[in-house]
Amino acid sequence: MTQQVIFNRRNFLKTASAATLGALAGGDPRQIIAKADAEKIEPTADSVIVLWMGGGMAHTDTFDPKRYTPYEKGLSPDKVLSTFPAIDTVVDNIKLTKGLEKVGNVMDRGTLIRTYKAGDLGFILHSRHQYHWHTGYAPPLSVAAPHIGAVIARTLGPRNPAIPAFIDIGQRLDVGEGEELKAFHSAGFLGSEYGPFHIANPDHALNTVRPPEGMSKSRFANRYKLFKKLVDQSPVGLDGSDYQKESLLRSLENANRLLTSPSAKAFDLSLEKKEIYNTYNTGQFGRGCLLARRLVEAGARFIEVTTEYVPFLNWDTHENGHTRLTDMKRQIDAPIAQLILDLEERGLLDRTLIVLASEFSRDMLVEGKPGNKVRDQVNVPDNIDDLKYYGMHRHFTDAGSVLLFGGGIKKGYLHGITADERPCSTIKDPVVIED
Repeated sequence: MTQQVIFNRRNFLKTASAATLGALAGGDPRQIIAKADAEKIEPTADSVIVLWMGGGMAHTDTFDPKRYTPYEKGLSPDKVLSTFPAIDTVVDNIKLTKGLEKVGNVMDRGTLIRTYKAGDLGFILHSRHQYHWHTGYAPPLSVAAPHIGAVIARTLGPRNPAIPAFIDIGQRLDVGEGEELKAFHSAGFLGSEYGPFHIANPDHALNTVRPPEGMSKSRFANRYKLFKKLVDQSPVGLDGSDYQKESLLRSLENANRLLTSPSAKAFDLSLEKKEIYNTYNTGQFGRGCLLARRLVEAGARFIEVTTEYVPFLNWDTHENGHTRLTDMKRQIDAPIAQLILDLEERGLLDRTLIVLASEFSRDMLVEGKPGNKVRDQVNVPDNIDDLKYYGMHRHFTDAGSVLLFGGGIKKGYLHGITADERPCSTIKDPVVIED
């Protein structure tokens, strides 16, 4: 079976609407397609938005609440499973943690997977697990594997010829572990033509799609012609293969098409109504969600919006877990809910698969998973005498939450069961990358 047969439009939509992490992150495509055939899933999605919680989002403090233990000085760490109380949602059998009230109000449109098990990759490194999630392969590799967005860009191409098929929003690549992040924020062996259109800050998105200020259209056109001549004299232009030359030329033409297209206005957040903008304006991630919605409306194929992975910041809670998650949930709650409602109002929700995920979870005491623990990276005191120690700080790989909306997935559905006591591991219906 050829790659073209495996990864054609119909089969991609089938795997996307299967609402499994494996459909996005790798594994044997023939097994994925066979599973979708057996379940007779009706595909509806032709766009994907990944909402990436980079850094290790603690499942018991977000989408899988356990027994709540409030902070008090002298608290024993082994008593702490959740540092937030549970809240009801619009779905009777689904509870979330305090701070996710708005997401709770749209859970009747989504599927919550509580039993994602991260790979056993040895000593835990965030970038290693993120590479595994985004490509389906565990590094190191002799050949660079492509990001799933690049696979989709190569397989399906753009929905709108003027809008890049793969857009990455919110992650700087010059921070800690920057080189490791670059390793999977790429098209790998597929070639740079299918790599991400990178927008590190959504506030500056418009600047990436317009000529320099003060430059006339005719002057810009002349510069483009000159640049193409220079490219002809570049190493690829002189010594590259026919494919490399054609790929480079297509990349140039695609970039020029976007710069001169009316579709570029989708990148301009200032065009949004003030009341809608304010709902999304909880931080850079929220504005990234607004940009993603505008880009899907304009014809984007695959978009990833990240809360940004920076070592020891955001979801990477080696300390101050409770305090940090209070703020992280404030940043994500309203924008995610508004994104769902906006796409639904525009008739785009069933055509867009939305996936919220993180590379692994966290626990107060367990590093790795029971039976396969790895070296501890976070000191946990015998008694919690300071608020900074109250929270989920160690890396936990035996359960994690994945949230899906749109794309034909089951609505108001809860998948999998985790233990109610430590370790809060997967006990029924696990989901792994290889699925």
